[in-house]
Amino acid sequence: MLRTAIPVLLLGAALMALPDPTPAAQPKPAEPVKEDDVLKKLFLAWLAEEFEAHPLYATQQGNHEYDDRIDDLSPEARAKDLDRTRTWLARLPKSLDRSDLSRNAQIDYDIWTHSLNYAVWSAENDNRFVFDPRAYGEYVSDGVFLLLTQSTLPRERNVANAAKRIALIPKVLTAARASLKNPPKELTQVAIKRNLGAIAFYEKEVYTVAGETPGSEPLATPCRAAVKALQNYQTYLETELLPKSNGEWRLGKEKFGKKLELELDAGLTADQVLKLAEDEADRVEREMWYVAKQLWAKLFPGKPVPPDDAPGRRAAIQAVLDELGKDHGKPEDLVSDARKTVANIKAFIRDKKILTLPDPDTCKIVEMPEFQRGFSLAYLNPAPPLDPKADSYYAIAPPPADWSPERVEALLREYNAAMLQVLTIHEAYPGHYVQLAYSNRNPSLVRKVLWSGTFAEGWAVYTEQMMLDQGYGGGDLSLRLHQLKFYQRAVLNAILDHKMHCTQFGDAEAKKMLMERGFQTEAEALGKVSRAKQSSTQLSTYFVGRTAFYKLRQEVSRAKGDKFDLGKFHEAVLSHGTLPVKYLPELVK
Repeated sequence: MLRTAIPVLLLGAALMALPDPTPAAQPKPAEPVKEDDVLKKLFLAWLAEEFEAHPLYATQQGNHEYDDRIDDLSPEARAKDLDRTRTWLARLPKSLDRSDLSRNAQIDYDIWTHSLNYAVWSAENDNRFVFDPRAYGEYVSDGVFLLLTQSTLPRERNVANAAKRIALIPKVLTAARASLKNPPKELTQVAIKRNLGAIAFYEKEVYTVAGETPGSEPLATPCRAAVKALQNYQTYLETELLPKSNGEWRLGKEKFGKKLELELDAGLTADQVLKLAEDEADRVEREMWYVAKQLWAKLFPGKPVPPDDAPGRRAAIQAVLDELGKDHGKPEDLVSDARKTVANIKAFIRDKKILTLPDPDTCKIVEMPEFQRGFSLAYLNPAPPLDPKADSYYAIAPPPADWSPERVEALLREYNAAMLQVLTIHEAYPGHYVQLAYSNRNPSLVRKVLWSGTFAEGWAVYTEQMMLDQGYGGGDLSLRLHQLKFYQRAVLNAILDHKMHCTQFGDAEAKKMLMERGFQTEAEALGKVSRAKQSSTQLSTYFVGRTAFYKLRQEVSRAKGDKFDLGKFHEAVLSHGTLPVKYLPELVK
């Protein structure tokens, strides 16, 4: 998963370019077009307004001008935001003629206007500041955590800015109380758990992250005030908000359909995505059956293979996965075990010329902070666009201390030795981390700060199969079966996303589908059901994006024949920035 703190204004990778691996990876310079400069100036003016109004957004993008401030999240301030967005939508067509732009600039113009329209629609139809108490937690914790971990400014300056930002936390909590109306119970419950993590962070962990002596200034005074405010807020969440959290988490068919089209920007309707996913789920399950049959005799010598019908195939796949899942580490070693997967994966990428890896490598594998847990097991938080020398973080959440031994064992079986390799391919090499590093090379600022989640997630899923197809793992059937299981999860994500929000698909039905068709453990299935309630449309980006990359790869490969070069194809695909996948055929071919 790629961590994005602001769903509409999706965050990008970096402005500065990395060393060029090959000249072929760079877009050919086009003749300068006067109107293109007008568009750039307009976008910079809009971005400057956004940074001033949204200091956390500025920090996330790597602009440190407002690091000592935090957003005004009051209803009045958010209303002004909406008015400003509408004003920009009206201003753009009056300020330049789209037809006079170069083709690349037209794409940027369309990406920008699409993002503005998405922002307006979300504010009017899916306002997270009204129904999602988790939203305020991002400002309470993430804004300070990013300053102390990703900013490349001197440590002392980051600490001073963090202290000033911490002092403003009570204002965020006041805005939350004034804005939250009737959120879904599921979202409030997650917010309660995360707020406890935030309290613990400001009581102790912040000093470690900042490299400061516990209880020392300038952090001590604002942290004490923040802890008190957060404790009062915890009481509010538990005793006031939770009892009245009776809101509907389902988006509904009409809103889901519109939001999905805005989120994907891929030229597909919700019904088309569902049909594609249902067909693909059947195909992937058959492929898993073929692999499981080859493993059966080795794992269960002398035992007959189950019948070749739907129940028999699923029983065989599940039995094989259960046996393979025993190859896992200890719960306290989950993060270190993930680190151990990196060297072999990077060596394979180099040896097989999959693409040129970023140099220097600035990806760190870390334990996920408590206040960020409850959504997924892992995420990649990339270096911000305007501070590209900062580290990227591949974060993994170990099982919580209050889990039963049975639940911990289930998690470890799910993320066993084979699955951890697939996870690292997806999140880091050559998945999210590498792709976002490549995105730095494109000169378009629009594509850096308004990047497509469908492109990013689709690329990460595409690389899982691609790496094994090119020989990673040396034909290890366990690795192949787990890669297929991981991909089946992406396919079922799209089905789950649609059914949970467009129908009365219940928890029991969802769990049954994920366990029987996705071969997930009960704990993993329950976690995914919870995630589907906490988000809408994002779960569909993995499958839709992967489909676009896979289809393009087949078309280009057929057209080039023996001249097809996989490494050059990958670098060409990644050279255009993280843009909506609908533009890829035009740009890459």
